[in-house]
Amino acid sequence: MSSTSAKRDSRRILVTHALPYANGPLHLGHMVGYIQADIWVRFQRMCGNDVSFVAGEDAHGTPIMLAAEKAGVTPEQFIAGIKASHEADFRDFGVHHDYYHSTHSAENKALVEDIYRKLKSKNYIVEREVEQAFDPAKQMFLPDRYVKGECPKCGTKDQYGDNCENCGATYSARELKNPYSTLSGAAPEWKASAHFFFALPKLQAEVDSWIDRADINNGVKAKLREWTKAEGGLRDWDISRDAPYFGFEIPDQPGKYFYVWLDAPIGYFASLKAYCESEAGKARGLDFDKFIGDENYAEMWHFIGKDIVNFHGLFWPAMLKGSGLREPTGLAVNGYLTVDGAKMSKSRGTFIKARTYLDAGLNPEYLRYYFAAKLGSGVDDIDLNLEDFVARVNSDIVGKYVNIASRCAKLIHDRFDGYLASTVDLLDSDFVVAQPQAYRIVQQTYEARNFAGVIRHVMDILGLCNEALHRKEPWTKIKEAGQAELDSDVHKILTSALNVFRLATIYLSPILPQLGRRVESFLDLNRQFTWTDAAAPLTGHRINHYIPLATRIDSAHIKVMVENSKEDLAPSVQKNAASAVLKPLADMNDAESHLKTPAQPKSSLPTPLASAAASTISIDDFNKIELRIAKIENAESVEGADKLLRLTLDVGELGKRQVFAGIKSAYAPDALIGRLTVVVANLAPRKMRFGMSEGMVMAASEPDGKPFLLSPDSGATPGMRVK
Repeated sequence: MSSTSAKRDSRRILVTHALPYANGPLHLGHMVGYIQADIWVRFQRMCGNDVSFVAGEDAHGTPIMLAAEKAGVTPEQFIAGIKASHEADFRDFGVHHDYYHSTHSAENKALVEDIYRKLKSKNYIVEREVEQAFDPAKQMFLPDRYVKGECPKCGTKDQYGDNCENCGATYSARELKNPYSTLSGAAPEWKASAHFFFALPKLQAEVDSWIDRADINNGVKAKLREWTKAEGGLRDWDISRDAPYFGFEIPDQPGKYFYVWLDAPIGYFASLKAYCESEAGKARGLDFDKFIGDENYAEMWHFIGKDIVNFHGLFWPAMLKGSGLREPTGLAVNGYLTVDGAKMSKSRGTFIKARTYLDAGLNPEYLRYYFAAKLGSGVDDIDLNLEDFVARVNSDIVGKYVNIASRCAKLIHDRFDGYLASTVDLLDSDFVVAQPQAYRIVQQTYEARNFAGVIRHVMDILGLCNEALHRKEPWTKIKEAGQAELDSDVHKILTSALNVFRLATIYLSPILPQLGRRVESFLDLNRQFTWTDAAAPLTGHRINHYIPLATRIDSAHIKVMVENSKEDLAPSVQKNAASAVLKPLADMNDAESHLKTPAQPKSSLPTPLASAAASTISIDDFNKIELRIAKIENAESVEGADKLLRLTLDVGELGKRQVFAGIKSAYAPDALIGRLTVVVANLAPRKMRFGMSEGMVMAASEPDGKPFLLSPDSGATPGMRVK
């Protein structure tokens, strides 16, 4: 809690999360930060704090302009459709904003121009000419990420125009060897153009001061200081782009547009302004000017991914300070999401869209719970292990949590007409019913955004409760009718257990809001839980008959989700369609290899495939084999295998693949890193004793000779289809 907020009994807080980019649907990786923000907002509201939760579409930039062009619609039409799909996903995952807007809005345009003019009036905007890549075919200047070529340091092909993924070197697009436009393939021309820069170095001291006092994870602070303390310190930031560009034109500079990352964070304020001017905002008496100008009026928190820390931790506070506005209170930073221990992959069905999860019939609150169980106060990447997801939800939510209510409610109604006992033993260590120090510890854990710690605490008290119920066996004792003292004891046991269940519900309500509402109905409460409800038990109250509150996950739904995610990859790839062709190819592999070597068949095949007349195939047969360009990101020997190398391949949109290839005799691992080759991408994964091989790299050879990997011509990029 900030020192500012401590002055008020009720805190006023503005919360935003990273604005989703309006060029495609949300996937589960996006949902990590959005769910994290929503959980914290719900917790703060349960504590009685005044929270405004706003967000919107990040709707500008070259990618959106090009995507709209490809779709044959205007950029405005394109982003409107994407916005509608994003809002539906947020609603169905329980991420509830007070206002959801867009950076392509009148409010944002006015704010962007106002902040720009204030920065310019204080000499924080400088103009100078820069040389840029120009695509003669598309007739447009190219951002660095739209130019590729050979790394000027190590010679690796197909590297972006700002840094090499192989050797890590940074450079300008002008330094690339044999550069080409990723849009047209044409060699770029180099033209001078006037650009506008935000003079960050002039505000470096202010940025350093903000980093010191802001509420940010220490590891993130250290990273920000690396940038500010680097040789030369902060550098001027290019905030302009040349037409054609979808965005806001810079005032008095025709053909020049604000770079998307200048107007994106200002979009937080645009959404807040639209909310403050709405009927709901007016009813709350919100003051927009104080929100953005007075840090004593409200806290301001941004929930973001670690990939955009530099924009929010350097550029954004500098823009705010330079234009005379308040700075953020803190940044809540989350890591990346992996699925089953690896980067999300379309080919494996683990690049999962939020809508695909929902369409498979899976409960969105179960994903909220699983993410929360992995989200500590640090910035660690989290893994969605699909098998563990099923097991954990079924064990925790169904087996430990709602199981208590289902076991106790029927006995309460059968024996005590649905009434809870009038008293419970608050010191009964078996039930941990209402210990004030316990709920304050959970409150502090929530405040620190350590949701994993909250869930550990909840599962601990539920475990104690279930053990106590098993030991005390009220369902056995209740059979001994007519014993008033025994009835009183049983009544107290059941009431204590249901109060533990109620306490757990209060703690879990920010994470499982819909389940919390169902529990409130089951307990016949006419209001929503607040945090102070944890301070005292519920007694002498009549509850409703129990109805199932949660059901187990059926693994069949997980399979449907994964299969549907695979289908999203490419409609032209039909399941099992390639099996007739791929099986004989796979059979010809070396026993330890996933390397295609046509002239080295297994001895059980009398003739090589290439020379067998019976092996003639049609063009339709050939089209069933999906050949893709792959970049070898890593190569290493396999312990216990004389012939194998383990290759890590980048297959573009298909993600990363692990392939075992029997080429150790011909290639040193280091010599392969960075080069391009060809891989059979739709070959069924093959489980080997060294691990899973997820494709087949292509090679040629003479009979009994060493293999020669196939290499594409200059200009090919990872993921390209070979036809």
